[in-house]
Amino acid sequence: MTPKTTISEQPKAMAWHNLSAEKVLSQLASTEEGLSSQEAEQRLATNGLNELQEGSPVSPLQIFFAQFKSLIIWILIVAGVISGALGEGVDAIAILAIVVLNALIGFYQEFSAEKSIASLKRMTAPHAKVRRDGIITLVPASGIVLGDILAFEAGDLVAADARLLTAASLQCIESALTGESEAEIKQAGTMAKIDVPLGDRENMVFMGTNITPGTGQAVVVATAMKTELGRIAGLIKEADADKGTPLQRKLEAFGHILVWAALAIVALLFALGLARGEKPLDLFMTAISLAVAAVPEGLPAVVTVALSLGVLRMARRGALVRKLAAVETLGSTSVICTDKTGTLTVGEMTVRALYVAGRSYTVTGEGYAPEGEVRFAGKLAEAPHHRA
Repeated sequence: MTPKTTISEQPKAMAWHNLSAEKVLSQLASTEEGLSSQEAEQRLATNGLNELQEGSPVSPLQIFFAQFKSLIIWILIVAGVISGALGEGVDAIAILAIVVLNALIGFYQEFSAEKSIASLKRMTAPHAKVRRDGIITLVPASGIVLGDILAFEAGDLVAADARLLTAASLQCIESALTGESEAEIKQAGTMAKIDVPLGDRENMVFMGTNITPGTGQAVVVATAMKTELGRIAGLIKEADADKGTPLQRKLEAFGHILVWAALAIVALLFALGLARGEKPLDLFMTAISLAVAAVPEGLPAVVTVALSLGVLRMARRGALVRKLAAVETLGSTSVICTDKTGTLTVGEMTVRALYVAGRSYTVTGEGYAPEGEVRFAGKLAEAPHHRA
């Protein structure tokens, strides 16, 4: 029976690897038979989903209005309004049409990318095998709670940080956390030392890592942002400041120069006109007209179209670009310094074809997952019978 004690919040960081399996289960008010479905639902309602925080979803309106953040765009809007007020209807319509067209192009590209990314996330939503009510069942990884008993086999993705209870020839690739592509050997015993590096905690498995050979069971000790992967995600989120791309910064600087130049022209013409005895209203209208004429109406549209073409070219190669401005930065990149294993690659080698005894076979399956088929001539291949 599952203890009735409810975990009201995620416990503070503990040296779970230094505690015996019995002590860990006691701390989490769980048993080797797992939680009851009712207890799991209560804990899920209390502690929330087992998901990393990615920020609030971006609405279509937010994407659309984000196209108006540039100072150049606001200069054009002001220029269009002033042109309309001065009776230059054609100029006003042309300027505002350029602004709207520019926003629509940017919105279409970024909204399409967001939809594609959301679709990919739905397709790749992970699941986990959990023992509840004494029975192992498959549940969405987001529904994992503290005290759940996870069951692992080769090919499984670990859904939360957990302390191993049993392990049989179990190995785990922790490249997502440590960068090491070699599989780590795991065991369920208690570690004597408290101060042990993350990669050396043999009786722990962590969210986002992959089980390779072996089987095992573990009790969940941390979920969501309390996991080691969540801690890293939190640090990245804190450090992520949108300073803009080089092109955006240059356009912003150009916008400031344009504003000050226009104000200087207006002030100079106004002062010279007053010195010559001109009427203030006529001087003001003339100065404003010159300032509006100095605004490069086509610049934002040219930049947006050029970036959109870059996005389309990358889309043909299977790359999704969430922000138009990112294309310019990527196009100017000559060297990329990144952690390859677990990010650009997954540390897996998969057999796709076999050539045996003069025959060619195709092989299905992904990575370390035990599912797959060997096919010959489009049909499932049968194992040959050999005489002794």
